[in-house]
Amino acid sequence: MEAAPTIADAVAPTTVFTHQQIIQAVSGVLLCIFLSALDQTVVVPAVPAIAADLNGFGQLAWIVSAYLLTSTAATPIYGKLSDIYGRRALMLPAIVIFAVASVLCALAQTLPQLIAARGLQGLGGAGLMAMAQAVIADVVAPRERGRYQAYMAGTWGAASVSGPIVGGWLTEHLSWHWIFWINLPICGLAFVSSARVLRMLRHVSRPARIDYLGSILLTIVVASFLTFLSWAGEGERGSGLFVPGAIALVGLVVLIIQQRIAPDPLLPPRLFANPMIASGIAIGALGSAAMLGATFLLPLFFQMVRGAGEAASGTQLVPLLVVSTFGAFLGGQFARRFGRVKKIMLTGLSIATGGFLLLAMVDGITPTAVVLAEIAVIGLGIGVCMPNSAVVVQNACERRDIGAATGALLLLRSLGSAVGGTLVGAVLAVGFSARLAGTALAGKIDLGSVHGAGAAAIPPALAGVVRDALAGGFHTAFYVCAAVTAGAACITAMMRDVPLRS
Repeated sequence: MEAAPTIADAVAPTTVFTHQQIIQAVSGVLLCIFLSALDQTVVVPAVPAIAADLNGFGQLAWIVSAYLLTSTAATPIYGKLSDIYGRRALMLPAIVIFAVASVLCALAQTLPQLIAARGLQGLGGAGLMAMAQAVIADVVAPRERGRYQAYMAGTWGAASVSGPIVGGWLTEHLSWHWIFWINLPICGLAFVSSARVLRMLRHVSRPARIDYLGSILLTIVVASFLTFLSWAGEGERGSGLFVPGAIALVGLVVLIIQQRIAPDPLLPPRLFANPMIASGIAIGALGSAAMLGATFLLPLFFQMVRGAGEAASGTQLVPLLVVSTFGAFLGGQFARRFGRVKKIMLTGLSIATGGFLLLAMVDGITPTAVVLAEIAVIGLGIGVCMPNSAVVVQNACERRDIGAATGALLLLRSLGSAVGGTLVGAVLAVGFSARLAGTALAGKIDLGSVHGAGAAAIPPALAGVVRDALAGGFHTAFYVCAAVTAGAACITAMMRDVPLRS
C-alpha cells in the first residue's frame, strides 16, 4: 500500500493521493455535507409550529434568515483561515459549534433565544460546507472529481429530500425541538470520522496576517444586503428599505478598497482578476438563483394554480431534487471523460433554460406528468452545471488559494440564492397585480389573500379571473428564471475552455 503523503508533499501541487485515501477523505466529509444540507430544509415544516409555540409570528422569517446570514458571512472567513492553519483545524471546531448551537436551539424557550442560537448554528454550518468542499479540492484532481461526484451529490440530494419529510414527521409526532436534537449523534459521528481521516492532510502553516477588518466589513455588507432583501420581500418598509441597501453599497465599496491594500486579504483581488475564477463564481451564483427560484415557485404553483395541498406540493418538488442529484453525477462523469467542462456546462444551462420556458407555458389543466417531466428537465440541467462551476474555480486557482476561492464561491452562491428567492417572489406579486389591473378586483386582493382565508371573499364569478392572473404571474416568474440561466449560459459561452488538471 502506498504510504500517506508526508508533511512536505501534502501541500505540494504534485501530490497524488491513492483511491483508498481519497475514499477515506470523502467519507469523512460526507456527514458534514449531510448536516449542512439537512439543516437548510429540516426546519421549514416546523416554522409554523415554532411560531405558535413561542408566540413569534412577527419575526418568523428570522428563524431561517439568522442561519443564512451568519453562514453566508462566515463562509469565506473559514476558507481563508483554513488556507493558513489547515482544514482539520477549522473543520473540527465548526462541528463542535454546530453541535452546541443545536442544543441551544432545542432548549430555546423564546423566539429571540432561538434566533440567536440559529445564528450560532449558521457559524458552524458555514465551516461544515466550506471545509468539505476545500477538502475535496485538496485530495481530488479537478478532472478526477467526477469519479467521486456520486457520493457528494447523493448525500446532498438525500439530505435535501429527506429534510422536509423528517422535519414534518418529528414536528407532528414529537415536537419541533427534536429537529435539533437529531443533529447531535450525526455531529458526533462527523467529528470522529473527520478527526481520523483529515490527519492525512498535514499542513505546513505559512506566515500570514488575519484580515480582521475585512472580516468585519464583509459581515456588515452581507448582513445589510440580506436585510435589504428581506425587507424588499415584505414590501412594507417604505423609504426605510433603502437604509440597509445604502449601508450594503457603501460597505461593499469600502471592502473592495480595503481588500486591495490589505497585506493578506480575506478575498484576494487576484482571485476575481482571474477571468476563469470570476466566470465560475458568476455561473455558480446565477445557477443558485435559478435553483432557489424554482424551489420557491413550484410548491406555490401547485397549490395556487393547480389546487394541490401542502403535502402534495412538497412531494411534487422531489423530481427537481432527485434529478438534479443525478445531473450532478452525470456532469462529473462527463468532466472526467473529456477533461473539459465548458461544453458540458453550456449544455446543462441550455437544458435548464428550455425547461423553464416550457414550464412558463403550463396552466391548471396541463397533465401533471408533463409538468413533472419539465421540472425534471430543469433539475437535470442545473445539476449538470453546478458542481462543474466549482471545478472551474478550483481548477483555475493556485493551491494556496483553494480555501479562499471555495469560500468566495459559496458566498456568492448563497447571495445568489437569496437574490433569486426575493426576485421571483417580487416578480410573481407584480405580475399577478398587473394582470388584475382593469378588473373589479384591482387593488383589492393580493397573493396572500388568495392563498389564505381571504380567498373565500372572492366572488365565484371572478374566480376564473384570479386563476388567470395567478397563472400569468407564475409564467412571468418562470420566464425570469429562464433569463437567469440564459445569462449564465452566455457567461459560459464566453469562458475559455481550459483543460482540467489531472
